[in-house]
Amino acid sequence: MNLLVVDDDGLIRDSLKLLLETEEGWFARTAPDGAEAFRLCGESQPDVVLMDIRMPGCDGVAATKMIKNAYPGVKIVMLTTFTDNAYIASAIEAGAEGYLLKSTPADGIVERIRAVEKGAMVFDRGVGLSAKKTAAPSFERLTERENEVLSLVAAGLSNGEIAAKLFLSQGTVRNAVSVILEKLELRDRTQLAVYYWKQMQC
Repeated sequence: MNLLVVDDDGLIRDSLKLLLETEEGWFARTAPDGAEAFRLCGESQPDVVLMDIRMPGCDGVAATKMIKNAYPGVKIVMLTTFTDNAYIASAIEAGAEGYLLKSTPADGIVERIRAVEKGAMVFDRGVGLSAKKTAAPSFERLTERENEVLSLVAAGLSNGEIAAKLFLSQGTVRNAVSVILEKLELRDRTQLAVYYWKQMQC
């Protein structure tokens, strides 16, 4: 797998590169900021980018927008110390497929990279815990169960994972997601996640 690590801290960049390249067939390049990340994506489009959020010059959210607009096939996972809902919403809206904390264990980072490469959205458990510190938004147009499903979609869970967590069939979850999309007049799961995290800022 071709990877790109973007962080203004050289020690973090080098450490992540070493960690990722212990996986067979994985190769990681590094960049100190968003502008260099965009340039490197143009040279050799990586499969997955690990992107810090706060960097001098071109930050992670701006870089994510640029990369996604130019190279939509590149998957981007934010890797940061910040759990602010505003950052989470901005990252997802920019096109990021995941949001992890730098405190995530090494095997957890590798596992989530594999999941993103296969098409999943991923979130660190710490992000979910941060969200629970403030009351999760409850949308009047949705039933209590639909609000539950929405919060789990926003946390990056698949229909199968939601079904297991709520003791429902996958068909029931799939129908619930369709109803939620229709009620909130949104197009897809990514828009649902953006909508949810934006409401968490209020």
